[in-house]
Amino acid sequence: MKNFKDFLLEENGMGVVEVILIIVILISLAALFKTQITSLVNKILKKITTQANKI
Repeated sequence: MKNFKDFLLEENGMGVVEVILIIVILISLAALFKTQITSLVNKILKKITTQANKI
């Protein structure tokens, strides 16, 4: 019984609040840098296309 109580009181690991905060931060960063991310992806895809045509 003591082991079960210890298990319930254990606070190791990430909680739901921490995971939600991380997700919110990632979404806000993606929204802030949307234009930069889009232009970077477009440049990369354009480079891949030109390199693929050479093969």
